[in-house]
Amino acid sequence: MAGRRRASASGALALCLLLVFPAGCGGRPAAGTATAEVRQLLDRRAAAVLAGDEAAFARTGTPADFARLREVPLAAWSYEVTRLERAGDTATADVRLRYRLAGHDPAPATAGRTLRLSRGEDGRWYVGSDRPAARSARLPWDQGPVRVVRGAHGIVLGVGQSDEALRGFAGLADRAVPAVDDAWGEPWPRRVVVVVPRSLRDMAGLLGSPASSYRGIAAVTTGGTGGGTSAPADRIVVNPDAYGLLGPLGRQVVLTHETTHVATRSHTTAATPLWLSEGYADWAAYRGSGRTPAQIAPELSRALAAGRVPEALPRDGDFGFTGDSAELARAYEAGWTACRMIAERWGEAELGAFYRAVGAHERREGAVEEAMARVLGTSPEEFTARWREYVRSHLGGRGR
Repeated sequence: MAGRRRASASGALALCLLLVFPAGCGGRPAAGTATAEVRQLLDRRAAAVLAGDEAAFARTGTPADFARLREVPLAAWSYEVTRLERAGDTATADVRLRYRLAGHDPAPATAGRTLRLSRGEDGRWYVGSDRPAARSARLPWDQGPVRVVRGAHGIVLGVGQSDEALRGFAGLADRAVPAVDDAWGEPWPRRVVVVVPRSLRDMAGLLGSPASSYRGIAAVTTGGTGGGTSAPADRIVVNPDAYGLLGPLGRQVVLTHETTHVATRSHTTAATPLWLSEGYADWAAYRGSGRTPAQIAPELSRALAAGRVPEALPRDGDFGFTGDSAELARAYEAGWTACRMIAERWGEAELGAFYRAVGAHERREGAVEEAMARVLGTSPEEFTARWREYVRSHLGGRGR
């Protein structure tokens, strides 16, 4: 176990005595005994959570936390103690929490937690507090009681939100999933988990980053790329501040965009450039919307009107959340136009095949080049030239 110290030669006799007489000279249990007792405590706590037994949970400490979890549908909940530091009748435990949402997570999600414990007069350990570990993101129930709304194609977890608002998100998800399924055409879970916190600050807490990183970003999808069926479900985390500024179409586009990331995750790897992953998500989101290219790509249209035609597809760094908002918008719009061009010139099936071919590589180097040659029968240089002309002709630019 991490944090365990080696016994010195001079301490060997004392160690043997502790093994023979667990109470020791002062009647305190050995460190190993305390760890075992804490593990037993957390096993009881986990069982109480899964059983929905508030009384049993209260007997392990901090009963107020239970109410925050009451509505969350859990199929699994367990703790792994990774380090225990004891000081007399108090202790601090670093633990790994594993939990699984029923019907959504094929495998447990994991979160680092720090627990403060104390030994009661009855000699048993109790949890005094349960908080995110250092540099770990918060969980929805860390921010308050979680309200749950279920839809036909997903589940919405909300904190500080009305049931009406959460039902609205469930409706957006129910429209997004079939739309993405029709565009993607490959097997995927066809269900989404949407998390709606109280504010931008709370959204940032769920993502473990400063709020400034997401100001103006309506939603973010979390989850490891390239994962298979053994990975926990992605979470679509909403920024309610930015979302509230959007109209009905904008809200649907955002949810469909993020749902596309959920669908394509297992084929999105380190080899996939952001212009492709973000451009494909926008293409799926706007597909069938009836919006014109100029309406979908206003910033790129303005650049073209000023005589500025992009020289190349955007780099990953152009998609940074903390940069200029117009520049960020142009990066997304450039990716969208590239994917739209593929769908129109080569076909929607070939666009999906190209996406999967790029993601099949382990590394970025050569991935796009090989996929373009094999699926599209072109090279990056030819593709870029065609894309620049496509942008000029479809967005009305007369730039050089």
